[in-house]
Amino acid sequence: MKNNLIYYLFITLSIIVNSCSEGFKEEYSKFFIVLKEVTAITTPTTDTTPDYTFSSNESGAITYGGSCSSSTTIAVAGNNTITLNTLSVGIYADCTIKVSKTMRTNKSVTNLSDSLTITSFTVSSSDDSSSDDSSSSGSGVFVAVGYSGTILRSTDNGSTWDNATSPTGNNLKGVTWGNNTFVAVGASVNIVRSTDNGSSFDSVTHGGGSNLLEAVTFGNNTFVAVGYDGTIVRSTDNGETWASVTSGTGNNLFGAGFANNTFVVSGGYGNILRSTDNGSSWDNVTSGTGNVLDDVAFGNNTFVVSGANGTIVRSTDNGTNWGNATVPAALSSYRVWAAGFGNNTFVGTTHHGKIVRSTDNGSSFSYVTDGYCSHMNGIYFGNNTFVAVCYEGKMERSTDNGTTWDNITSGTTEHLYGVAF
Repeated sequence: MKNNLIYYLFITLSIIVNSCSEGFKEEYSKFFIVLKEVTAITTPTTDTTPDYTFSSNESGAITYGGSCSSSTTIAVAGNNTITLNTLSVGIYADCTIKVSKTMRTNKSVTNLSDSLTITSFTVSSSDDSSSDDSSSSGSGVFVAVGYSGTILRSTDNGSTWDNATSPTGNNLKGVTWGNNTFVAVGASVNIVRSTDNGSSFDSVTHGGGSNLLEAVTFGNNTFVAVGYDGTIVRSTDNGETWASVTSGTGNNLFGAGFANNTFVVSGGYGNILRSTDNGSSWDNVTSGTGNVLDDVAFGNNTFVVSGANGTIVRSTDNGTNWGNATVPAALSSYRVWAAGFGNNTFVGTTHHGKIVRSTDNGSSFSYVTDGYCSHMNGIYFGNNTFVAVCYEGKMERSTDNGTTWDNITSGTTEHLYGVAF
């Protein structure tokens, strides 16, 4: 009888243990890992070891795929910020992160994992995101455009210039670079593009209408061009085809920029528009001024927009809120046509050749010099060089962060309006 009792107790204990094991196995089978992007890498960026933040609902081992890697190999439950290993200049669209974890019981082993693709980003050789562009070519090539279809090209940081092949005689007002493509825009919705580093350009299909396009910018694999009467057109195939989008304004639009997954455009009557869905839809934001706003620059997480009557406004929250920068009193007599950023310096240029600069992230500006140009229409930074383009084919160039400027011979007498790198 005693032996039978022990036997029954052993059977009962076995059943309980097996039930618990099956229970644990059942519970583990309900677990899964979910990864989500928290903070994408700013594009373009000059940081060759950028930070990236993602979340995981479980801890686990990290493995990397594609062109990116990191010394961080363990993820925690919650937000994880990793620093990518040194990257070269280029576009990164294939970087992946995988988090894996093994759950064990005495009866089973369950392997859990999930993968995440890092949103595409560009590492550039310049930290400039000024009005006519949001990235740099990284190839040492400046391109300038102007009246009568003029397109100029420099391979020595703006010291000398040659004519590029242009398919149009229409005036060109703005130019940008993105995804190994230069795009220039101008009169009658004229759009031209180059895929050979600015040596030659071809006309492409535009989004309809006949309004003058004033500026073009690039970000998140999207070109956005803006112009008169609230015109906005966009391209998601490297500038081959374009479609019109609703801007929500009838004001003329003069400037465009991109950074931190945000497009910002500026125009008449203090108009500033903002898009966070790659230019598909746009919201009006309050600029705090009724003056015409001409140009958009970005640097150090700050948007700067310049305009008439010495107006310069800035935003440190991706274009949501704007405040006035401090400018010289005498600047109120001038229109700040162009703004650019490079090496922690914002530079603004005006008609009558006035040049101002800021080294405190656009909070305050001061005069640095009077240029020899009568009308400075565009400015861009690349390879530690600011290049400004002007009326009558004149150019100016600075290699000391906008402190001093040299006169440059462009080889043309046509008015020049846009420049990119």
